[in-house]
Amino acid sequence: MKGRVIVLDHIDGRAAAALLVDGRLEDILIDAPGEVLRPGAILRGIAQRQVKGLGGIFIDLGDGRTGFLRQTKGIAPGKPLLVQVTGYAREGKAVPVSTRLTIKGRFAIATPGAPGRNVSRAIADADARSALAALGAGIDLPEDVGLILRSAAEAAPEADVLADAQSIAEVTRAILSDAAGPAADLLLDGPDPHEVALSDWGGADEVDEGPDSFARLGVTEALDPLRRPRALLPGGASMVIEPTAALVAVDVNTGPDTSPAAGLKANIAAARALPRELRCRGLGGAITVDFAPFPRADRHRVEQALKAAFRAEGDETVLAGWTALGHFELQRKRARLPLAEVLP
Repeated sequence: MKGRVIVLDHIDGRAAAALLVDGRLEDILIDAPGEVLRPGAILRGIAQRQVKGLGGIFIDLGDGRTGFLRQTKGIAPGKPLLVQVTGYAREGKAVPVSTRLTIKGRFAIATPGAPGRNVSRAIADADARSALAALGAGIDLPEDVGLILRSAAEAAPEADVLADAQSIAEVTRAILSDAAGPAADLLLDGPDPHEVALSDWGGADEVDEGPDSFARLGVTEALDPLRRPRALLPGGASMVIEPTAALVAVDVNTGPDTSPAAGLKANIAAARALPRELRCRGLGGAITVDFAPFPRADRHRVEQALKAAFRAEGDETVLAGWTALGHFELQRKRARLPLAEVLP
C-alpha cells in the first residue's frame, strides 16, 4: 500500500486512529479507558496554593480533580480561571494545564488572548497565502481572539475552510461567554483520536474507516511488536525501551558483531528508529539512551542522525546532549498515555 493512509477504527469500544505510510505503521492513537481528561479539554478552575519550589500553582478542577499550572504571576488563591489540559496526568500527579487556550479545528485555530489573523508559515505559495488571509479577515471573531489558518487549509475547498473557521469562532465565543461559574464545568471536551488524526496528521492520500479497518490493513498485527520492550534493528541489532517511574531507558545492542564499526552502525539505526518507537509507544518525559560501544570521535555522526530523525517532531522533543557517562539525554512532551496503558 503506497502513500499516507489514515485508518479510523475502534479498539475495545474506544476510538482509535492509525497512520500508515507506504503500508508501515507510523503513528497510533487510542482513546484512554475510563473518564480521563483528554488534552485540549477546557474547564473552569479555581486557583489554590502556589508551590514556589515547583514554579507553579495547583488548580481545583472540581470532581476531586487537581490541575497544575506552571505559572504564578498575577494568580492569587481563589481566582477563577479558564484552563486547558495540555497532557495526561501521570499516576498520582496533577493534570497539567495552561491558561493559554487554543481551540483547534481541522483548518483553523482560535487563540483567545492572542489577537491577530495569520496563515500557517508552512504555506509557502504567495497566492494561496493571500487568498487565505482574505478569507480569514472576513471571520467574525470575539474580542481579543486571534485566528490561524492551518497548513491543511491550502488544499481544502474554500467553503470547507470558511465553515470550519466560523464554527471555531462560535465555539470560542460560547466558551468565553460561559467563563464565570464554579469549577468542574467542562466547557470543551478534548478531541478523540479520530478528531486528532483528521486535524493534525493531514496530507493523507486516503482515509479508511470501514468495518474492521485495523485488521484489514494490518494495524492490529503491527501493534504486536510495540507491546514488547525489544525493537529490532537492521543487521541483528536491537534496542530495549523500558519506561520507569522517573524516565524512559533505551539500551542499544549490536547483536553478534561487537566491533566498533558494528556499534556505530547500530547506533545510527537506533537514532533513526527512535522517534517512531517513542511516538507509537506513547512515551515521553525524560529519556536516556545508552548507545552501544563505539568510537567517541563518531559521536557527532550519531548526534546528527538523532537531529535529522527528530526534526519532523518539531518542539515535541528537546535533544539535551551527552552525559559524563556517555549516555544521550532528551526530553519529550508527554502528549499521550503510554500504549501499554490504553491497549486492552
